[in-house]
Amino acid sequence: MKRVVITGAGTINALGKTVPETLEAMREGRCGIAELEFRDVDRLTIKIGGQVKGFEPDAIFNRQQLTLYDRFTQFTLMAAHEAITQSGLVFGGELAATTGVVLGTAGGGVSTWDDNYRSVYEDGKNRVHPFVVPKLMNNAAASHVSMQYNLKGPSFTVSTACASSNHAMAQAFAMVRSGMSRAMVTGGSESMLCFGGVKAWEGLRVMSRDACRPFSANRNGMVQGEGAGIFVFEEYEHARARGAEMMAEVIGFAMTSDAADIVMPSKQGAARAISGALADAGLGRERIGYINAHGTGTAANDKTECAAVADVFGTHADKLLISSTKSMHGHLIGGTGAVELLACIMALRDGVIAPTIGYEEPDPECALDVVPNEAREVAVEYALSNAFAFGGLNAVLALKRV
Repeated sequence: MKRVVITGAGTINALGKTVPETLEAMREGRCGIAELEFRDVDRLTIKIGGQVKGFEPDAIFNRQQLTLYDRFTQFTLMAAHEAITQSGLVFGGELAATTGVVLGTAGGGVSTWDDNYRSVYEDGKNRVHPFVVPKLMNNAAASHVSMQYNLKGPSFTVSTACASSNHAMAQAFAMVRSGMSRAMVTGGSESMLCFGGVKAWEGLRVMSRDACRPFSANRNGMVQGEGAGIFVFEEYEHARARGAEMMAEVIGFAMTSDAADIVMPSKQGAARAISGALADAGLGRERIGYINAHGTGTAANDKTECAAVADVFGTHADKLLISSTKSMHGHLIGGTGAVELLACIMALRDGVIAPTIGYEEPDPECALDVVPNEAREVAVEYALSNAFAFGGLNAVLALKRV
């Protein structure tokens, strides 16, 4: 099997419009969650989110492009540009023929749905733009990245709720590791922060009205975010031969299903995914130094995840550093694992562990070192990134310092 390294990364999210801006915010423990700004927000009960502020698509994309690009696609293309530029890859010949795009999203073009439902039902219009369907479809972002960069290999979108990005990156990793592709563009994006998107989530009654406080005893729910995280996964020898910078190595993954409940997480399903990722990577549990937790800030998720970690790692669980960056950028749903992978890269490459901010009260059911409120400088060689989704779908990635 081939070794797989990350040679490019890009992002836009509530913490920053580039990877350096985002990592700086994570180091500082800065919160990107604020009052939402969009039409009819006053009709919502939930009025906060990790919204990308100061984003002007008209200054980046032309009018023709904007007829085809939903906000989630716009975020994807911006992040992909940063990632591919950093990688230094130019796609032509065999490389273009075998490189593909695997992205995750849960909602796809939610803003487009919202705008056009409003147009038809509220404004009474009888026609919508002919490009509404290609604009809102979940594979739109992956298709536009493939077209923009001449990527003719396997390209598709994975939609598994909050695990979408990790599932997508796992597929890209498997393709490069198997030798099917020398490189893959992967990650995920989401933009549900519009009236209809937030109103739908309000119905679940899992949203916080004031802050995201993962693992804190007084946590009261999740907070939505938006944005994208895109990476270039590349075969190690190919990257080494061209002198590429390697940010981290992807060494294993596992995916499991709870087969239990559509919304309540299962400790057993999460534990099997964590154990499976360790086994696939050939790692003993004592080798892991950091876990980027799913850590949504809901009572059920946080205690279930901590219980799963405790079961898998035993006494080593007390030595682990585990944090949730959702406390800073919000829960990007299908795009969240991709932005969170940046925290793993920062831990491995820079020796900086992103904090769990908003932590106020210890919870005996979450009695792990959750790196509360302030980043920590610790040398880490191996890390895990957890993603556990509605529907009981779990995906865990294992990474190594290069």
